Amino acid sequence: MFSLVAQYIYAPGHRPGPSPLPLLGNVCHLTTKELWLVATEWAKQFGDVVYIHLFGQGLIFLNSPEATMDLLDKKGSIYGDKPGLVMAGELCGCDNMVAFTRYGDKSKRQRRLLNQAFGVQAIPSYHPLIETETHSFIRRLVAEPSEYINHVRQYAGGLTLSVVYGYETSSNDDKFLNLGQECVDILSNRIASGGGIWPVDIFPSLKHLPTWAPGSGFKTKAAAWKSRMEEFVNQPYSFVKTSLKSGSYKPSFCSMLLEDEKNCTPQFEFDLKHTANSMYSASMDTTMTVFCQFLLAMVLHPEVLAKAQKEIDSVVGPDRLPTFSDRASLPYVDAILNETYRWGVPVPLSLPHRLMEDDVYQGMFMPKGSLIFGNVWYVSAIMRDETLFPDASVFLPERYMENVEPALAKKRDPRRYVFGFGRRRCPGVNLVESSLWLLVASVLATSEISKAQDAFGNPIEPKVDFNNAVFRLPDRFDCEIRPRSEHTLKVLRQTEVAGS
Repeated sequence: MFSLVAQYIYAPGHRPGPSPLPLLGNVCHLTTKELWLVATEWAKQFGDVVYIHLFGQGLIFLNSPEATMDLLDKKGSIYGDKPGLVMAGELCGCDNMVAFTRYGDKSKRQRRLLNQAFGVQAIPSYHPLIETETHSFIRRLVAEPSEYINHVRQYAGGLTLSVVYGYETSSNDDKFLNLGQECVDILSNRIASGGGIWPVDIFPSLKHLPTWAPGSGFKTKAAAWKSRMEEFVNQPYSFVKTSLKSGSYKPSFCSMLLEDEKNCTPQFEFDLKHTANSMYSASMDTTMTVFCQFLLAMVLHPEVLAKAQKEIDSVVGPDRLPTFSDRASLPYVDAILNETYRWGVPVPLSLPHRLMEDDVYQGMFMPKGSLIFGNVWYVSAIMRDETLFPDASVFLPERYMENVEPALAKKRDPRRYVFGFGRRRCPGVNLVESSLWLLVASVLATSEISKAQDAFGNPIEPKVDFNNAVFRLPDRFDCEIRPRSEHTLKVLRQTEVAGS
């Protein structure tokens, strides 16, 4: 307690931010719902760097491209750590997930595994699988359009389970899909809500409270969540091991790395199964969020949908679906995906980094151990900045069709922000981004998307709400999705025959 008081009273340098309460800090300023909106108000009031604290635990929000890149990219050697959170890590069992692993030998081993399997050069080997899963998704979407949330969930989870474990999902009610969705929800909306800081993270001795003691309810929750998390780490991995022994396995990330038995030390297998599990957790919500934001944009902007379909029709024609070989010839489709990243902002506050040593930035003292958030929503100070993106609140893919100076194009590229920063950039970005492009292109090629209608045929404005604490995933909204023509249905039936 004394160290927290000392840090609060004696920390040098002015740090702009909302006024804290003595000792308690800014507890009253945090929220579990759309924290990025609160952080953006701070950014408007206090500038590029905003500091708050909870009982002395510093939280720093970076609100400009310059501050974000200066610290998280250029100074990644000291800003590349992840927070050692007692609740998420020790009590809930997430400390071996890639997103939570502290910077060091373990994180380097995990990233080597991921780079080996998902580097740029490896992605074309996954294209046939991505195409098969995408075609299956489109057929399900056309058959039951109102279930689009479940369909994209099955697509995102099924693709990852297939790529990582060689496991094929059987339905939306698949056992691994359900377990994975439960664990992703626990992580995003339970463990990490409100910035992911729990009292036990500030006062670690609370972890020793007996479960019957007042205020120890977090331990009961953590034990239940940890049990489910461990199931999801172990069960799909056991499936791969069993499949390898029986010879019935399908090529996957895990099977490829397990084939050389000489490498299968206990440490290697420990790293592998946690790294594999991390890929699922990282890709599921990202894919669902980007797709739902794309769908919302098409509902609200039919002129964008029509323009994209005209481009696809001229390049692809009516008798097949888009493939990866078409990408270079479909710049407007690329622009729609870029604009979806920018306008939708899938992870508005990114995932927190941890400062490994004291630092000073623009005269501001940054204390060691502070958690650092890149405020990507206010990249909207980065990605809604009117100087970078005129009419920034408008969904306008044409902005990415403009000829601009290379330096400006780089600064405006949303991929620099939406997939993380520096040494903790998402290592699965190449796979996720490729699958999202084909998903978007295929939906544009096959579907008419519009607002839902009431009983009198009047359009209904979609009701949009966000209740995920980490991802800007909209709750289900009503819309109309239907095949473009009878010929489209014929083409989709042909993909089913070809894939059988």
